[in-house]
Amino acid sequence: MPKTPFPAALSAALALLLAGCAVGPDYHRPAAPAPARFKELDGWKRAAPQGVDGGAWWTVYHDAALSALEARVAVSNQTVKESEAAWRQALAAADAARAGFFPTLGLDASQSRSRTDSTGRPLFASSSGAALSASWVPDIWGKVRRAAENAEASAQAGADDLAAARLAEQSALAADYFALRAADEQQRLLDATVAAYARSLEIARNQYAAGVAARSDVAQADTQLKATQAQAIAVRVTRAQLEHAIAVLVGQAPADFTLAAAAQVPEVPSLPVGLPSRLLERRPDIAAAERRMAAANAEIGVAEAAYYPDLTLSASYGFAGTALDSLLRASHSVWSLGPGVGDTLFDGGLRAAQVAEARAAYDGTIASYRQTVLTAFQQVEDDLAALGREAEQAQAQQRAVASAALSERLALNQYQAGTVAYTTVVTAQAAALSARQTALSIQEERLAASAALAVALGGGWPGPAEGSAPAGGVE
Repeated sequence: MPKTPFPAALSAALALLLAGCAVGPDYHRPAAPAPARFKELDGWKRAAPQGVDGGAWWTVYHDAALSALEARVAVSNQTVKESEAAWRQALAAADAARAGFFPTLGLDASQSRSRTDSTGRPLFASSSGAALSASWVPDIWGKVRRAAENAEASAQAGADDLAAARLAEQSALAADYFALRAADEQQRLLDATVAAYARSLEIARNQYAAGVAARSDVAQADTQLKATQAQAIAVRVTRAQLEHAIAVLVGQAPADFTLAAAAQVPEVPSLPVGLPSRLLERRPDIAAAERRMAAANAEIGVAEAAYYPDLTLSASYGFAGTALDSLLRASHSVWSLGPGVGDTLFDGGLRAAQVAEARAAYDGTIASYRQTVLTAFQQVEDDLAALGREAEQAQAQQRAVASAALSERLALNQYQAGTVAYTTVVTAQAAALSARQTALSIQEERLAASAALAVALGGGWPGPAEGSAPAGGVE
């Protein structure tokens, strides 16, 4: 059976011994507003995503490039590294707070030589000393215990802050990645449109050469072509900026990072939503807010412990003498042992003010916790609403795309037959391009909303007990 380390065992024993004496309120998590169901789930189909790997929520998109980039965020993102350093700092502060349970040991050694000249002759005197001292302030009133509780809860909040920072950076990466893939698709769309407009320009030129069209038709076709080419250039600028943003998110200089174009935009997945109560367990920002309540509660005990006197137990043992070679003899030993009690008789209301300050700070953390919970539910409801409405919008827009494409073909055929003016062709082509761009924009928004929903759910997924809950996907 493994042995318990002595400091840890002593710390636990002291905590148990003095637990009943700790002043200040014991922590109980306050209730938070949690609805029984999500309102925006009404009418959604049940769906089970395939290939979701626990907290790696991005695997639901089945995009190898996205997964590779997301994995780099936790390792190389500088914002995550900053949060990780803050968490380690909080852990060290918790270790420092627990050190108050133990006595302080000290060792002093001295050697001196002095000269006096009272009779006119040089005289030398030597003195040596060595002493081992110890002091301990028993945690009678629980001040150290409450301080340790405060530091440990703060460290746990730091771990949750780290998870929240990592999740936020992963979310930002996903949003930029989807925008970049939409830019790739936009580039393909504009390149195809430029090629189609070039053919239209050639038709207009042929019609003009045959004397069946006006020169203005050629000018209109050329103008439309040049404007579309300009749009394509603007998309390339946007893509470059998104690529730079992604480089920074994965901790790499933009000059050293390149992301190849993909063949298509990822599909919008179905996401498992689960029960609202589980949101309180999965969201790291909620967990951090709850831990800060615990830390603030412990701070009340620290403030109230200042009302009580401190008992200090101190002892020392050593040797003192004039000759170093005989210093360790029993006749040269010196020692001291005794308790000391100290308390403040008047402080002008300082301690009362500090207790009131601690209680007010605790009340503030309760409000912050409940507001964090409410905001979390709002974000989930917003993203559910966005996904549901945008799915309907995408279906309607696809019908608009098909209709616009048909109108474009008919207008061009009619122009070649000489039955309509070229302005009809220009109008139909502009409407068709706009419809396709709108459809692409809706797909990008749906992808962004799905990623936002995954993050709003805490980046985790319902467990087996929630398998029967409606899923967060519209099919």
